[in-house]
Amino acid sequence: MRSATSPSTEPEQAPPARRPPLFWALSALSLSMLLPSLSISIANVGLPNVAVAFDAAFNEVQWVVIAYLLAVTTLVVGAGRLGDLAGRRRLMVSGIAVFTLATLLCALAPNLALLIAARALQGAGAACMMALTMAFVGETVPKDRTGAVMGLLGTMSAVGTALGPSLGGVLIEVFGWRVMFLACVPLGLVTLVLTFRVLPSSAPAPSSAGRRFDTVGAALLAITLCAYALAMTIEGSSFGPLTIGLLIASGAGLALFVIAESRVSSPLLTLSMLRDPVLAAGLTTSALVSTVMMTTLVVGPFHLARALGLDPAFVGLAMSAGPAVSALTGVPAGRATDRFGAGTMVVVGLSGIIGGAVVLSLMPTAAGVIGYVVPLVVVTAGYALFQAANNTAVMKDVSPHRRGLVSGMLSLSRNLGLMTGASAMGAVFAFAVGTSDVTTAAAAETARGTRWTFAVAALLVALGLALVLGLRLRSRRPGT
Repeated sequence: MRSATSPSTEPEQAPPARRPPLFWALSALSLSMLLPSLSISIANVGLPNVAVAFDAAFNEVQWVVIAYLLAVTTLVVGAGRLGDLAGRRRLMVSGIAVFTLATLLCALAPNLALLIAARALQGAGAACMMALTMAFVGETVPKDRTGAVMGLLGTMSAVGTALGPSLGGVLIEVFGWRVMFLACVPLGLVTLVLTFRVLPSSAPAPSSAGRRFDTVGAALLAITLCAYALAMTIEGSSFGPLTIGLLIASGAGLALFVIAESRVSSPLLTLSMLRDPVLAAGLTTSALVSTVMMTTLVVGPFHLARALGLDPAFVGLAMSAGPAVSALTGVPAGRATDRFGAGTMVVVGLSGIIGGAVVLSLMPTAAGVIGYVVPLVVVTAGYALFQAANNTAVMKDVSPHRRGLVSGMLSLSRNLGLMTGASAMGAVFAFAVGTSDVTTAAAAETARGTRWTFAVAALLVALGLALVLGLRLRSRRPGT
């Protein structure tokens, strides 16, 4: 039994409202999942043009991406909890409105500072969307179709990631960089109308009467996560004194957060929730797998360009195989989860990621592009299956008044994994290459770095698989 969400320890929830028409509800949720991922990938491709437009250095325009990620990472858990307390649809609508307005402000920004500020505001709206989208699944979808819908949402996230570079490249080439933001405004308005019209208006949880939002806990968690996120991004893959200082600050903030949460009557995060083995394993494996998936984005361009000698256009084409496979396999992965069970499919997905990573760690450069892309497809398909199954396993039995919080925690674990992967796996790759400048490394050095980095990636996912298998064995013992 899930200890953190046991009915015996939670106030009873009112009977759920009549479910909305499934097609329109899924349309609203799909758009709410697509827009945040599209806003990341479409902005990345426009950074060189923004740098030229504002006569700024590349390390300055990188904050167009970092500001968005920081806002999402620091606010996503608080947004989930606030949605549980104040009503999820109310906060979702507010978040989409903020996101859409901020997107318009990005397009109209007269200077880089205001563009970065607008991107941070856009990230705040995206945090509400990411924290609450999965929470609505329990209110809009029959339980026996949860896996299929989780797979659909994973597909929409992958479509946003894959669509961003190609769509952004075309729009920028024809109309300029501002249009890459303007193009998202109509989608934001459609999402806003659909969400308001078709998603159920969830009342605040009965247990929230007389409770206040844990402002102190939210602030401490935001500071902690902000320090960690900066530590993972501000110096790239290097590990200098600034990174060390930020990690220390993050650790101190975490300690203060734990102390604060143990002393308030209505904490942002009930620490006993993390004793729930399903939730703890789900969050841990999500972070590990996301760390590893970032390896494909960190290592891939260097391996394809330096070790295999591909031109930039062919590098981009090969790199698009991953998001394309994720988009195509998301819905089938969700249906497999409904049919065979989330626990089984988590194991299958993790095994696929490990198998693909091991092949990449052993593949000689003589195998060429096919030798890289085929195992990459296996890794990505395993990731799509893992995401659908893991999200289903974590969210399926969560009590209604905690769905927003747990959904936010899942999004947080994924974001932390991606940021950690960008820094840690980048550092592993640079160390294995054996040169201070990986952009000028020889083909053999780059190939060596690729093999070692994917070997480490396979080991990390194997740790996650061992955790999941250990949990399954423990659950089968009598008396557990």
